[in-house]
Amino acid sequence: MSTIVSYKIHEVSPYINWIYFFHAWGFQPRFAAIADIHGCDVCRASWLTSFPEEERPKASEAMQLFKEANRMLNLLDEDFEVKTIFKLCQANSQDDNLILDGITFPLLRQQAKKREGGPFLCLSDFVRPLSSGITDTVGAFASTIDADMEGLYEKDPYKHLLVQTLSDRLAEAATEKMHEYVRKEVWGYAKEENLTIPELLVEKYQGIRPAVGYPSLPDQSINFLLNDLLDMRQIGISLTENGAMYPHASVCGLMFAHPASEYFSVGKIGEDQLLNYATRRGKSVEEMRKFLAANLQD
Repeated sequence: MSTIVSYKIHEVSPYINWIYFFHAWGFQPRFAAIADIHGCDVCRASWLTSFPEEERPKASEAMQLFKEANRMLNLLDEDFEVKTIFKLCQANSQDDNLILDGITFPLLRQQAKKREGGPFLCLSDFVRPLSSGITDTVGAFASTIDADMEGLYEKDPYKHLLVQTLSDRLAEAATEKMHEYVRKEVWGYAKEENLTIPELLVEKYQGIRPAVGYPSLPDQSINFLLNDLLDMRQIGISLTENGAMYPHASVCGLMFAHPASEYFSVGKIGEDQLLNYATRRGKSVEEMRKFLAANLQD
């Protein structure tokens, strides 16, 4: 059974990764450090003067943008929530497939080695094989904003873009908070975890949380399988015929607990793996070619 957790904006805003917010506005990561500065005038002035003189106008812009973003978060907090849904599934691996609550998730195996002498990785490597006779656990999740947020300030391009870029970060922030709750309480494999939010944002915790679209899970059509597991309509997410999520500020994926689990990139795949994958997905090669266009060898 899936579990739904709703968060008020102020509950998840501390989990926002501001680096990605500022990146969306064309700022380099060093300008995102304004989010770590105490809000008093002295601290902000000191931060501003830490930049070379030619970069101070840009830093001042970042400071103003951060101020306006927080003002917008306070406004959004009055009317909107961010919703998450998750499920801990009985899991096993079988070659390059995951079996989650009886649903087969075909996966792709890395073709380009990450490091010399390292293995070719697949997410199924981090789950007990079916042949072991021991059932493992894998989490599935989805997070989204309130769909009504997408239509805010349509006649004010600046505010509309501000809400859009904040919405993306809020969906991710809710996922971060939910994942922390799952690790420490629901799944409970990391009961003693005691990480700061900056440590969470650089993934100091045990396990990984690859979202659909990540380099290790590049096939967007996997969203349909996740929807079969979670029924994402319960939190207002619908899928297009291509597997894209609506609201656009939504994220879904899998949670792994294995201490050795790590992020990796599947990279480019050959026609042989494309054919194998299409067969395992029960789809035509041409349909899978569409979903994996960015991963196909030239």
